[in-house]
Amino acid sequence: MRVLLCSSSDAERSYLYKALSESLNSVEVADNLQYAVYLASQESFDTVILCTSGATAHDGFIDVLGSITRLPDAPAIVVALTRATPADCAQLLRAGADACFVQPWSILEIQERMLALRRTALVQAGPCAARLDPLTRDLVVDERRISLTTREYLLVECLLRHANAPVAREQLIRYAWPEKGDVEPSSVNLVVSRLRRKFITHGARAQIETINRYGYQLDLRAGPARSAE
Repeated sequence: MRVLLCSSSDAERSYLYKALSESLNSVEVADNLQYAVYLASQESFDTVILCTSGATAHDGFIDVLGSITRLPDAPAIVVALTRATPADCAQLLRAGADACFVQPWSILEIQERMLALRRTALVQAGPCAARLDPLTRDLVVDERRISLTTREYLLVECLLRHANAPVAREQLIRYAWPEKGDVEPSSVNLVVSRLRRKFITHGARAQIETINRYGYQLDLRAGPARSAE
């Protein structure tokens, strides 16, 4: 899942980034609301998490929620507050938040809420020939289960978001290597090669095609995967 995390607290941002990344999420971070809105307008995210500390720090959220919900492909929005009344939470939910948590909130509960919101979005989008199982870290293609590493999982997730369409190499790097600023093209090639071998081994009806001088494409319309090394 592609997640945008916004928190002005370095400690909170570091903790949540680590926890979300360990749960197989591709996480982009922002340290202020204005930058979060900018990032959300430039790239598609499944979920935006807005965190705040202090009694009144969430006052500025209303305008931010409006800006994000008006985006063409608006993500789910989760708000995590240090202190708030039920009336405060109700106001934020009416303004566009999909979930509102107040300390002591649990990262496990936030993660499960994100997955629930994502399941709803997938149902609305219709059936797909392939899906990812975040609990087992498997790619499921026509009921065949293919075990993936963390990096493979994130790369497939990015390709699956744009199934049967080209995805730029730079976009794959941002998604599958969010913690690194500089990734060699050979690293992407290596992960793609491993995935192709796994598809062939499991006879999966999916292929990763190379788009010359651009990136890769996950083809779910093809027959069983064949060697493309």
